[in-house]
Amino acid sequence: MALNVIMLGPPGAGKGTQAERYARVRGIPKISTGDMLRDAVRAGTEIGLRAKSIMDRGDLVSDDVMIGIVRERLARADARKGFVLDGFPRTVAQAAELDRLMAGRDPLLVIDIAVPDAELVRRLASRMICEDCGATADDSTEPEESASKVGRQAEVGRCGRCGGRLKQRADDNEQVVRERLRVYRRDTKPLVEYYRVRPTFRSINGAQSPDLVAAELASAIEAVGNGAGRQGGIRS
Repeated sequence: MALNVIMLGPPGAGKGTQAERYARVRGIPKISTGDMLRDAVRAGTEIGLRAKSIMDRGDLVSDDVMIGIVRERLARADARKGFVLDGFPRTVAQAAELDRLMAGRDPLLVIDIAVPDAELVRRLASRMICEDCGATADDSTEPEESASKVGRQAEVGRCGRCGGRLKQRADDNEQVVRERLRVYRRDTKPLVEYYRVRPTFRSINGAQSPDLVAAELASAIEAVGNGAGRQGGIRS
C-alpha cells in the first residue's frame, strides 16, 4: 500500500519539519505547496507575484491556484508510491477536490499536529529560514543531529543544508502570526472535523521535542496504515 500522508496543523506546529523527516526516512516525496509557492515568488513568475502579497499579509492563496499546483505534482511518477502533503489541503473545498484527485489510489492517512496558540506564537516569532533554499533552521539538519547544532546554525546565521543566509520570514512577525492563526481557525481548522470521522485520521501532540513528535508520528501512521489495509484499502 502506498503511504499517502496529509500533515495538518496550525502555522508553527512543525508540519514542515516532520514532513521532511518522515518523507526522507520512507523514501517518498514531500510535497509542500508553501515551498512551491516560494519558488514561484523567487522566480518572479505570474503566480509568484500574485501569491507574494497574499502570503506577506498572512492570508491564504486561492483554492484554484493551490489545487492546480497539487494536481500537477500528484500526477508525477514519483508520487505514485506515496507522498507527504505539507500545507494542502487548507480548506474543506480543497479537501473535497483532493478526494476526487485520489480516486482509485490508496487511502489518505491524515495526521493532525496539535499545539497551543501561545507556543505557536513563540515558535514563529523566533523562526529563521534560509533565503536560498527556504529550509527552516531545524529542517536543514539530518534527524539524528542534535538541537545544539541547530542552535549553532542560527547563531552563525547560515543554513546547514546549503549554506545560505538565515533570516526571519516576512510573514513570521508577531502581528502577521496572530492573523495567520485567526485565518487558520476560520478556514483551516474545519478540516479536522472533515477528516476526524475517517478511520485513517489521528491527532498527535506537537508540543514536545521534534524527536518525540517524529516517533509519535511514525507510530500513528503505522497504526492507521495497518488499519486501512485490514479494511481492504478504504478509498478517500
